[in-house]
Amino acid sequence: MCLGVPGKVIEIQENPVGMTMGRVSFGGIVKEVCLAYTPGVDVGDYVVVHVGFAISTIDEDEANKVFEFLREMDELGELDVPQPGDGVSGSTSGSGVAGGGVS
Repeated sequence: MCLGVPGKVIEIQENPVGMTMGRVSFGGIVKEVCLAYTPGVDVGDYVVVHVGFAISTIDEDEANKVFEFLREMDELGELDVPQPGDGVSGSTSGSGVAGGGVS
């Protein structure tokens, strides 16, 4: 199933070719994400990510609801799969989707 997963932006940087990239926490699992399609996003904002691209912003309450729903459906397993370019897969930063026992 193709899903967009909500996550919290914890870092924003420009890559060497000028593309806006960031690190996004999904319940403590941090992934590198392209932020080019969400101009104006700031650290602390929540985004919906599909195949490595943030495709929209979302408020924290909605992010928590969606993340918990995906957890209940057991649809978050792919977050644990190492991706090319990931530093340490499954690393925790202490800033993930808040609430619902997710940190």
